[in-house]
Amino acid sequence: MRRREFVTLLGGAAAWPLAARAQQPAKLPTIGFLGESTPVAQSERTAAFVQRLRELGWIEGRTVAIEYRWAEGRSERFAEIATEQAAARALGLEVTTLEIRRAEDIAPAFEAIEGRADAAYLPTEPLVLTNRVRINTMALGARLPTIYSGREYVESAGLMSYGPNRPDLFRRAGDIADKILRGVKPGDIPVEQPTKFDLVINLTTAKALRLKIPESFLLRADEVIE
Repeated sequence: MRRREFVTLLGGAAAWPLAARAQQPAKLPTIGFLGESTPVAQSERTAAFVQRLRELGWIEGRTVAIEYRWAEGRSERFAEIATEQAAARALGLEVTTLEIRRAEDIAPAFEAIEGRADAAYLPTEPLVLTNRVRINTMALGARLPTIYSGREYVESAGLMSYGPNRPDLFRRAGDIADKILRGVKPGDIPVEQPTKFDLVINLTTAKALRLKIPESFLLRADEVIE
C-alpha cells in the first residue's frame, strides 16, 4: 500500500499515521477513521463525510475502503482546559478549572463547585461526549447552566452551544481525503479554519433552570430546541 493511499481522520479533520489492517479483497485506497466516541454518537458526522466522498466519486466498498475504529470515550489523557485569566478579569469573571480523568470524577467535580459557580463550560472531549447525559442531568440538579461547543450536547439537555458546524467540517474532510487519494501530498494541503458556526439553544433546559433568554438572543440562534 502506497503511503498516499492511506488517510486517517482523528475525530475530525486531523491527519495521523496509523498502521493499516485493511481486509478489503481488492487493492482499494483505504481511509482509516478513528472516532472519539461511538458509531451512533457520530453517525451524522460520518454520514456527511461519506456523502461528500461519494459526491467526489469515491464510493465506499467500490472505489475506496474505510476502516473505522472507535475510542468509545476511553481517552488515555484529559487535556486541561486552557483559560485566559486577563480576558476573564476584563469581564469580571473568576474562572475555576476542574480536571476530570474518569467517569468516576464527574460527580465529585460537580460537588466541588456546588454553590460556587454560576455556569459551567465543558470542552469537546471523548469522556464528556460519552457522559453528556449524566453531566447534564447533574447540572440541572445543581441548577447550573452548561455551555458547549457542539450541538449533540445541547440535544442531551445542555443549555447552549456555539462552535463549528460538525457535518460541514466532515464534508470538508471529505474534500481533503479526495485530494490525498488523487495524489496530493498531505504536507502540501493548507490548514483550514472552520467557516460555518452554529449557535444552538435548548429552551426547555432554560425553562427548567428558570432562565429568561432574551428574544434578541433567540433570534440570533441557528437552532432553538424546544
